[in-house]
Amino acid sequence: MNPSQPVDPPSLKSPPRQPNRRAWWVAVGSSVLLLGAVWVSLGVGRSGNIGSGTALRGAWAWLGFGESLPVVQQWIVELRWTRTLVTALVGAALAYAGALLQGVFRNDLAAPSILGTTAGASLGASIAILAVGGYGAEFLATIGPAPILVMVAAFVGAALVTWLVAMLGRSGGRYSVPTLLLVGIAINAVVGGILAAMQSFALADFQVAKALFAWGFGHLDDKGTTEIWLMVSTLAVGAAVIPFVSRELDLLAAGEEDALALGVDTGRVKALALLAATLCAASAVASVGQIAFVGLVVPHIVRLLAGRSYRHLLPLSLLAGAAFLLSVDAGQRWMLGDMRLRPGVTLSLVGGPFFLALLVMNRRRMSSW
Repeated sequence: MNPSQPVDPPSLKSPPRQPNRRAWWVAVGSSVLLLGAVWVSLGVGRSGNIGSGTALRGAWAWLGFGESLPVVQQWIVELRWTRTLVTALVGAALAYAGALLQGVFRNDLAAPSILGTTAGASLGASIAILAVGGYGAEFLATIGPAPILVMVAAFVGAALVTWLVAMLGRSGGRYSVPTLLLVGIAINAVVGGILAAMQSFALADFQVAKALFAWGFGHLDDKGTTEIWLMVSTLAVGAAVIPFVSRELDLLAAGEEDALALGVDTGRVKALALLAATLCAASAVASVGQIAFVGLVVPHIVRLLAGRSYRHLLPLSLLAGAAFLLSVDAGQRWMLGDMRLRPGVTLSLVGGPFFLALLVMNRRRMSSW
């Protein structure tokens, strides 16, 4: 080769993609699990079992394409469809947010709560609950300004806290992963203290304290079309970044310097991924309250089954997250009935030991932080 001949910069063109049979099987398995969870979720409830045919006819009438069922039965079917859809969408959003954050931080232990998103949403929701405290816990199930206020306040709180963490974690025009982690931990501690103080002051009012408790551990009952549209719109916006960050996150996994050498705009990729993760996690918490560990457990399982490539991990996390959270909710409603736990409590019991196991397995790598 002629030494004077100019050398082209490294190309970002992807090599020919090979079919990933493992990812295909994970997609099939997640789809089957999701369909089974939908069937159980629609059929089981406090008001008795409903057949799949009745559920489908009720959904068709709900969409305005068929004759309605008897009033009470139609109302029950619509409530169950709403709960099912919201639960699946929230699971998809939390798992997808976790996968994005793990790619940005290049750490499988990352989760949406690391940026203070869930803490900020809970703070906003708690402030709104105290502002309309005269309604008590029942206002969460009403149609009116109170639940909308709580939802908007939760979303604003999540966005503001995440923006604060992002601004404080930015140095020299670039995001510093260690700084973001430390700022996130500090902000979470501060917000946690404020929440604890607010809850202690609210103990005198049982109904308000009950509402704060419900939001802190998640509530999937009595959802409406507002939550569905919120989740659908934010998931659509968040998932739109997949073509712009998936391959770049694969390159970033090998190291930021190597990714920069290959022409990856790491600042843009991190900003896009953080924005999408924050949007999805904030909308999930604004809709149903805090549900922990979905963003940690689901991406980790998908990564073990389908491989580490974010071209597969991100879309599969959406599908597997929906199947996971809906399966947990439908399963405990089927087995425990009225004795079922709140979703945040259930996922903490499942995710806590899972997280502890990950910490034990990653002790050597953590010692280099």
